[in-house]
Amino acid sequence: MIQKLLITFGILLYGIAVPILEINETHVFNPDWTPHVRIHEVWQLTTNSAIAIFCAYWLWLRDRVQLAGVLGLLIMGGFLFAFAIQDSYGGSMKYLDGSEKTLFGVNIGVVGFGLGSLTTALALLLERRAIAFKEKSKAI
Repeated sequence: MIQKLLITFGILLYGIAVPILEINETHVFNPDWTPHVRIHEVWQLTTNSAIAIFCAYWLWLRDRVQLAGVLGLLIMGGFLFAFAIQDSYGGSMKYLDGSEKTLFGVNIGVVGFGLGSLTTALALLLERRAIAFKEKSKAI
């Protein structure tokens, strides 16, 4: 059960929190963004939210902890990777006015997805140990 709760934290981040933070004038309705950039933003939000629904279904109704966890790590890890290499492609998490959403002086996306990735990785480790324990118990 703890594994499911840990993975659900990440699902809520990329499936609900990010769209709430980005469906506004700083992202989707930003007048300084080109229509092409906006469609990519809405595509990313829609895809990630759909994957979140998919993961929640498989996690809670089908007990597929590993599937939901790995997909979540791919989404959150994708953001962390993009953040890490932002200088190579001219990316930035700063708004056009130079401000940036931070928590404890660290970009909020890095904090959220960093924590989400850690909790999901921990859940996958716990799940792997639980499976190994069950298999070992059956052998006895």
